[in-house]
Amino acid sequence: MVKRVLQYSFSLLNVDYVQLTSSWNYRNVLSPYYRIYYINEGQGEISDFNRTVKLEPGYLYIIPSFTMCNLCCKNVLGQYFVQFFEQSSHGISMFANKRAVLRLKASDVDVQLFKRLLEINPGRGINRSDNPKVYEKEIYYDEYQQLNNKQSLAIYIETQGILMQLVSRFLQLDTSASPNEHVIPIKIIESLNYILANLQLPLSVSKLATMVHQNVDYFSRQFKLYTGLRPIAYINEKRIERAQYLMATSRMSLSEICDQTGFEHLSYFSNTFKKLTGISPSDYKKQLQSVRF
Repeated sequence: MVKRVLQYSFSLLNVDYVQLTSSWNYRNVLSPYYRIYYINEGQGEISDFNRTVKLEPGYLYIIPSFTMCNLCCKNVLGQYFVQFFEQSSHGISMFANKRAVLRLKASDVDVQLFKRLLEINPGRGINRSDNPKVYEKEIYYDEYQQLNNKQSLAIYIETQGILMQLVSRFLQLDTSASPNEHVIPIKIIESLNYILANLQLPLSVSKLATMVHQNVDYFSRQFKLYTGLRPIAYINEKRIERAQYLMATSRMSLSEICDQTGFEHLSYFSNTFKKLTGISPSDYKKQLQSVRF
């Protein structure tokens, strides 16, 4: 019998039902957490780099973490939503290769799950503003984490279960993968864990390959086979994700964040950040800090 260990967990931020108007119109939204929507009336749009997705009644939508998108409601939009952080034991997001808006037809069970999530997590709406530039602040994250810490074990486990069920619906959209496609060799897992634990340190392909006793070229090919990226590209991507998280949850300067994420020079950090996100770190930080509480 093959023993499988659940390697993912979630940290709830917000869950609520809202009726939005044309004021819900925001561009270049890039968040370190997930969003899932269920629409029950009206229309809207979410657009990313590749396409525009219509928000329509009867459908579920997911926006994975660190997915740049635009949010738009032209008239009225009835929306159930939940926002949450993802944690994984190996540092690989479930949607690492799907940083795009996904949608599917909602079932009656999906709707009941949203309603139950609201029932057991009251007062978790965004009461200050529906503008991501306003509510994505360190003090807000702290507030919601305190609420999570106060959850009973029963509510915590039920919340995890509901989020797992909702997320699993979107994982089922990819039917092309074989059952063993995402089984990653232990040496690659060890490398991923080392990278994520040491992003602030100098990291090289030769050092990573030596740690797992492999030839540099072979290690690099294997790494790309199982992660989709060459080691340096993966390191840079994770460093930028960590930088985004630090910008969203701390008051560090860009120089401090540059040091904390292992970049030798601020200019290289800035160029890499813009290359991967489409926006400069200073502009991203201004977006997050444009309104202070």
